[in-house]
Amino acid sequence: MLHLKSRGAAVQNNPNTTLVTPTAPIKNETHGGRAKCLQRLVRLDLPVPPTVAISFQAVQRIATGDMPDVAAVVAEMPEGALMCVRPSSQDPDWGGPGAVLNIGINNQRFQELCESIGEEAAAAIYTRFVQSYAVNVARLDPDMFDDVTGDGRSALAQSLHAYEVETEEEFPQDPTVQLTAVLRSMARAWDGTSARLLRQAKGAPGDAGLGLVVQEMAFGVGQGQCGSGVLQLVDSETGLPQITGRYLSQSQGRDALQGDAATMYLTKDPRGPSLEELAPEAFKELVEHAALMRRKLRAEMQVEFVIEDGKLHILDGVRVARSSRAAVRIAVALADEGIIPREEALMRVQPRTLTELLHRQVEPGAKRDVIGRGIAASPGAATGKMVFSATDAQASASRGENCILIRRETSPEDIRGMHAAVAVLTERGGITSHAAVIGRGMGLPCVVGASNLKFNARRKQLITSDGRVFNEGDEITVDGSSGEIIAGAVEMREAALDDNFTRLMAWAEDAADIGIRANADTPADAQTARNFDAHGIGLCRTEHMFFDPGRLTVMREMIFAETGEDRRAVLERLLPMQRDDFTQLFRIMQGQPVCIRLFDPPLHEFLPMDKAGQRELADALDLPLSNVTRRIEAMSEYNPMLGLRGVRLGVTVPEIYEMQARAIFEATIEASRDGEPVVPEIMIPLVSAKREVELVKTSIDAVAAAVRNEQDAIFTYRLGVMVETPRAALRAAEIAPNCAFLSFGTNDLTQMTYGLSRDDAGRFMSDYVQQGVFAEDPFHVLDTDGVGELLQLGAARGRQAQPGITLSICGEHGGNPESIAFCRDAGFDYVSCSPFRVPVARLAAAQLAISHKIGYPDAG
Repeated sequence: MLHLKSRGAAVQNNPNTTLVTPTAPIKNETHGGRAKCLQRLVRLDLPVPPTVAISFQAVQRIATGDMPDVAAVVAEMPEGALMCVRPSSQDPDWGGPGAVLNIGINNQRFQELCESIGEEAAAAIYTRFVQSYAVNVARLDPDMFDDVTGDGRSALAQSLHAYEVETEEEFPQDPTVQLTAVLRSMARAWDGTSARLLRQAKGAPGDAGLGLVVQEMAFGVGQGQCGSGVLQLVDSETGLPQITGRYLSQSQGRDALQGDAATMYLTKDPRGPSLEELAPEAFKELVEHAALMRRKLRAEMQVEFVIEDGKLHILDGVRVARSSRAAVRIAVALADEGIIPREEALMRVQPRTLTELLHRQVEPGAKRDVIGRGIAASPGAATGKMVFSATDAQASASRGENCILIRRETSPEDIRGMHAAVAVLTERGGITSHAAVIGRGMGLPCVVGASNLKFNARRKQLITSDGRVFNEGDEITVDGSSGEIIAGAVEMREAALDDNFTRLMAWAEDAADIGIRANADTPADAQTARNFDAHGIGLCRTEHMFFDPGRLTVMREMIFAETGEDRRAVLERLLPMQRDDFTQLFRIMQGQPVCIRLFDPPLHEFLPMDKAGQRELADALDLPLSNVTRRIEAMSEYNPMLGLRGVRLGVTVPEIYEMQARAIFEATIEASRDGEPVVPEIMIPLVSAKREVELVKTSIDAVAAAVRNEQDAIFTYRLGVMVETPRAALRAAEIAPNCAFLSFGTNDLTQMTYGLSRDDAGRFMSDYVQQGVFAEDPFHVLDTDGVGELLQLGAARGRQAQPGITLSICGEHGGNPESIAFCRDAGFDYVSCSPFRVPVARLAAAQLAISHKIGYPDAG
């Protein structure tokens, strides 16, 4: 191997420009990941060429013109060695300027190389550097080399001439001058506006630092067996053990990945020549080094290597790029082999990557004809024919056709159509709009707020910004993970829930210290929650049960009833339906808590707004059309979401809550007969005052007593409040004594705290975020300052008045890892989220507990 110089060299005692040795003061936070990895490879005694690491601080100074002792850096290399410079950022995903190879070559060194490795190889090295220097350092137009023809000494002479004509000066011959210019250029490129914006888009902080590594060139060109390539021991897509990579004879850097026809396989392959056959000893040594790196660096690594006259050099190692499926398999495999503990395996998987395992996704490399964009509201992707009504969606499903339901915005009346569709697209709405919330709960791909498309519901058309027209029945693809709407069908990647996923989730269950429940409205939702091992149902929205066509007419009849007795008589017909719903939920979740929210929406949502629907209702109720239209007009509200809904209906129209309470209690008795006793949780929505809770509690207690007497049964239940008005949070001390739990509904609480419509804010929210008004969309990421302060006040005051009270959030923020962290720190007992977000939340909860307990770094 190439031996490093002895200690005591000028560079060695300078932490800002330090020779990479086993004991050099190099850290990921000061010199970057590449420099730290190279130090680890040196400690493993791998054949790494001599390397000098330049710190973030030094690079920052270089950008301003304050250069280190570059001559001392050059002196650390063997005499006459050529050099390359590569970026070393803290996170490899943040990128950096491209590598520059062959620094130090000049006319004299060219002649020497002609004698040692041959004129053709020497000329190729010199030509490559001249052109790279011109483009990356002198910032010249690459087109200036378009007229360079041939190769060897002729191509070199043409390149040097083109450089000298363009710059009006000779190509620099001093290696120190060359290296100085390269370092300055790369440092300034990192500080450029475009580079800054690009890495911020990848999650890097604005002031992220860049390190540089200066390494002796190992030639991949010359006499004997020479070339370069990359190797890894796993498949990036599946995570299965498999030697993969490429090797290209007479090449440098990562040329082997450029698709050259002469590129070789690594292992023996019937399709063509391989490195294993060409250089068996170097191949065997390479695989052994890769296995050692995997074991000692405790990660699957991609190895960049060079073979120079049959001799192997290891230039770099980076973590293998991986799909979500591979990330899980790799983490589990490393833990199974004892290379990393289970806790670290959990930290290696980003929670949001699990989303890709749970849903079909558009294949990353697939060609896309994107016709519009909106808010990515529910992940996954699906292809189907466009339909513009819930009825048409049901008809399409009955014919066995996949369809995309397209609406200006969805309402509860569209639920059955959403169940029939494979995806939903809406013109309006935000991240917590009806379509978004229900889509996430069902695992249905959904894009909302696609305002750059023109929706023509009457003609059943979508019109793109460039004038293309798509009609009902045309096929489109909705990508709820990216927010893209794509013309036609595209290649898909299927969901992948295998044994590795199951085991990772089991480890997460052992590590987490905050509960994860699911928001589930139907038996199908509940079964999904059960399959993902949710700790119960944290929110069951009962109003969706009334939109079944068989129930909707009865519901409307109840709305039109004149007296309480008439309403009770109609609700008697809905009672057995509700009881069956709850019985199914209790049986699916047997042994787990089920929190049922009493009726919440304003009654007008159940009434038809169009004339055709009103005529049908008049026929069904045997009433004059004028009576129906007058009643609907009389019930209209200027701001129905702040009007007669939630507990306000429970107080003014108590018959609805009485029927629901009876259905819950009768289902409790029924489900408890053949399983563990059910203890239902009943949640009162939209509370603002203590007296509201007292009135509803008195009514529900009376129903419970009646059911116990009628059926000679014993059962218990827990009553709580959904805290979704600022006043309820502020007055929690008054409300809590009447409650067993407080569940914060962060969707409405955010809406009321900000005075923002969660259905309409998507129209301008991206502008607000881009201009720094809000750091994030507060409906997407919990506002821990404003809304968070209300949560903390409500929790503290509620616990002070009722020490044993259970605290949770059940808004859509419950599945967001940042929000889970806030709730855990605030002492909440559990969070509740959409069923398909349960695995994401469980992994995030586990990582938070591990970080708190052991102090592992963030997942990477």
